[in-house]
Amino acid sequence: MTEVDTGALRERYAAERDKRLRPDGNDQYLEFKGRFEPMLADPYTPRAERAPVRDHVTVAIIGGGFAGLLTGARLREAGVGEVRIVEKGGGFGGTWYWNRYPGAQCDTAAMIYMPLLEETGHMPTEKYAHAPEILEHCERIAKQFGLRDDALLHTQVTGLEWDEAASRWLVRTNREDAFTAQFVVIGTGPLHVPKLPGIPGIETFGGHCFHTSRWDYGYTGGDPAGAPMDRLADQRVAIIGTGATAVQCVPHLAGACGALYVCQRTPSSVDVRGNEPISPSWFASVTSPGWQARWLDNFVATMSAEEWPADDLVNDGWTDLAKRIRRRLAAPRSAPLTFEDLLADFELADFEKMSEIRARVDAVVHDEVTAHGLKAWYRQLCKRPCFHDAYLDAYNLPSVHLIDTDGRGVQRITQAGLVVNDVEYQVDCIIYASGFEVGTDPVRRYGFDATGRDGLQLSAAWADGMRTMHGVHAHGFPNVFVVQLAQGANFLPNVPHNLTDAAKTVAAVVRHAIDGGHRQVEVTLQAQDDWMLRQVPSPLFSSFLADCTPGYYNNEGHEPGPHALLGSYADGAAAYFRYISQWRESGSFDGLTFGG
Repeated sequence: MTEVDTGALRERYAAERDKRLRPDGNDQYLEFKGRFEPMLADPYTPRAERAPVRDHVTVAIIGGGFAGLLTGARLREAGVGEVRIVEKGGGFGGTWYWNRYPGAQCDTAAMIYMPLLEETGHMPTEKYAHAPEILEHCERIAKQFGLRDDALLHTQVTGLEWDEAASRWLVRTNREDAFTAQFVVIGTGPLHVPKLPGIPGIETFGGHCFHTSRWDYGYTGGDPAGAPMDRLADQRVAIIGTGATAVQCVPHLAGACGALYVCQRTPSSVDVRGNEPISPSWFASVTSPGWQARWLDNFVATMSAEEWPADDLVNDGWTDLAKRIRRRLAAPRSAPLTFEDLLADFELADFEKMSEIRARVDAVVHDEVTAHGLKAWYRQLCKRPCFHDAYLDAYNLPSVHLIDTDGRGVQRITQAGLVVNDVEYQVDCIIYASGFEVGTDPVRRYGFDATGRDGLQLSAAWADGMRTMHGVHAHGFPNVFVVQLAQGANFLPNVPHNLTDAAKTVAAVVRHAIDGGHRQVEVTLQAQDDWMLRQVPSPLFSSFLADCTPGYYNNEGHEPGPHALLGSYADGAAAYFRYISQWRESGSFDGLTFGG
């Protein structure tokens, strides 16, 4: 095991956290308004003109990413017809429709990340599938389950209004649609509203700029499939941000640009990815009926502190840390395990892992100053860990320059470039790898408010934070289902597992309502309140996040705000999935009332 000085590391981590704390928190980021609004245009699919829609469907699903596709698929399996997806993009995929930057790929294993593999019969081509394959799979799901024909693409919902007398929702959109639906599913996901860094002078830059979620291949050359970006050879390019997106696209930019300036506020932890093709013979050997559910459950159990399965099917960087913690917890002790022991073992396993990740930087990056700047001084799970086998090597190219801001960020942007540490770097193009809104008001991210029973607006009901049962049902909003992360299993690296499970819940409830002739279904206020009492973060998790460097996991280093990405079943993800499966299968749907 790597020897670590725990006291020195705690001091270093705290110092690095403190220098990055900002009073503005999430407000440091900008919305795409004014001169930036055109940057949100769809660069991939032309918008087709159509007449406004005035009809009725059984279920309207807002969002055509994994949440919407999975819910639509489960509804189709349950025999529910008239399912309509409303999607602001020109096709299905959600985040994967927009994220077509060079090198984009999933960071959890495709065997568990890509949903409905067993149902569609698709074998991932590699352990970590690239974006084109994931996007193609989204279209495959839409086609197989008949979700494309009635979909409204390049369409954004602007309003939802409950009609009590008719027991249905009026859905309005930005294309003058005004149709009704008995049930509405909100499946907009957490990663679809891009944000910009609030850098002074950002509006004054005279060169070219774009956000990674709207990659401009017309400027760079190349395409999402990996063709070389052959228009950058004489270009000076700056990329702002060094999170998961930059880690994936920097190696591709590094070999294409005349000069690449990587502007870093906080380095990512970058572990080995070890991607490899999937062998058809191996795939056939592990995919007996029910295989994907077993893989999903195995990953959850492996990441758990209590389950500890004998075999780790995924066996990657995610499960490595969990197994390190497990080995420490399982070591012989002279006294019973205490909460303090748990904290200490968790910390030591993390210190060892991060020390190895920092040592990897020294082993790969030739320049000592650059290597020093690329080392992450925080616990591995403070930010979403990154895994890549070419990112660090990119800094060995003479054309690539790390512009480390030592936690302060870019000072300002000028007409000719950007300023860091009072030095101006003149560039032809700025690429914003600044991610998506996460901890903001969900109603703001939805792009619409909903008016429920007795005129109650969702923005008012959730003014102090989202309140649901199971993360799915909201009191005062009958026949509405929210498919997302919080207040269910939530804190699970493999996000689609949450969505897969919530989709099953929605389909079961809708089918039950239809079979019983019920026009309405709603969670009781008492059941919602009781569920919210079970959403208190564990002391281990709360203390962990409080010591983390700022990021969207900990509300940019602030006390959890009302809309922070928090709220999870107190007994953990594995326990939640067992609970909700029993809740569905019981058929009683405790906490819900059916009527109308």
